[in-house]
Amino acid sequence: MSARRAWLRPGALAVIALALVAAGVVISGLLPLADAGALAGRTAPVLGFVIAITIVAELARDAAVFDVIAQHLARWGRGRVIALWGAVVLLAVVSTIFLSLDTTAVIVTPVVVLLAQGVGVSPLPFALATVWLANTASLLLPVSNLTNLLAAPAIGADPLAFLALSWAPALAGVLVPVVILTLAHRRTLFGRYASPVQADPSDRVLFLVSAVVLVALLPLLALVRDVWIPASAAALILIVLFAVRRRRALRLSLVPWQALGLAAALFVIVEAAHARGLAALLSPLAATGHDALELLRVAGIGALTANGIDNLPAYLVLEPIASHDPIALMALLIGVNLGPLVTPWASLAILLWHHRVTALGVSIPWGRFALWGLGAATATVGVAVLALAAVS
Repeated sequence: MSARRAWLRPGALAVIALALVAAGVVISGLLPLADAGALAGRTAPVLGFVIAITIVAELARDAAVFDVIAQHLARWGRGRVIALWGAVVLLAVVSTIFLSLDTTAVIVTPVVVLLAQGVGVSPLPFALATVWLANTASLLLPVSNLTNLLAAPAIGADPLAFLALSWAPALAGVLVPVVILTLAHRRTLFGRYASPVQADPSDRVLFLVSAVVLVALLPLLALVRDVWIPASAAALILIVLFAVRRRRALRLSLVPWQALGLAAALFVIVEAAHARGLAALLSPLAATGHDALELLRVAGIGALTANGIDNLPAYLVLEPIASHDPIALMALLIGVNLGPLVTPWASLAILLWHHRVTALGVSIPWGRFALWGLGAATATVGVAVLALAAVS
């Protein structure tokens, strides 16, 4: 597809329209310049991280890092589908936690689906695992989700302050969906498969250096406050490496322009709405305590709003109802991160995932997806809120 035709896609046109609205908001003064400057200072590091981590993930995929990981997973499974299932779940969880939910949806999904098809196993549970865990495993660290990066400064300056509140609900966000999928697809998952033939990466130097950079980056993303710095350094290393060994892989499409435009426009529009009175209108919904029912109410509002308008704008709109309370903010994150499993537009990761799986011949009707997602989201959000109430 030509670049011109790509820009004419409905999604791209919607992003352009939102960008024009955002520009009009700033030019007209609906968002005061002082507020616009403060917003830029808050969001520039977040968007910088998104650019860097996307480049790292895309180039690591081009170096066959994820393909080699999948081959090792198949070998380690020793012909038992349940062992392969556990390994794939681990891959999806680690990818989501350290490389963000969109990486799991875009990069891990086709690797996992092709792996399942290659060993003669139904790809359906594996495909559902990647999209569910892309959302529900995205709570543990600030880097796991764009919403977390926005909330992290209010939860605590130290990354460990975020982890202290997120670990228990994040654990629920992984375990509950995996248990549901394992029980629902037990006939498939307790079978056998034939291990595929192993293939070596075409450029071993690219593979080894990319793998080392990725492994070195993961702990830094968990320990460093300004995560855009190590992510940018890793991206720069890989860009230089690919410029020397595989220049054709360096293309403008490595940068997620559409996602960046959408996020930036939403930041501006919602900030202007808050400046013009939206925050005051939401004040009756503000969190009033830390008991389980109150936290469940906040998380429920977040989940319903995310399934209605997408999780990023849902967080931006609802942030004032919990902005001065770290525990209430974590409850809101539970709702907007773990809850968007029902509608196709609940998170960008779902749309990206669906495009990948349909291109690989996996059919999952939206009605069935929504029904399964409703049950999973309800159970996951509920258990995660109880876990948060227990540790907070």
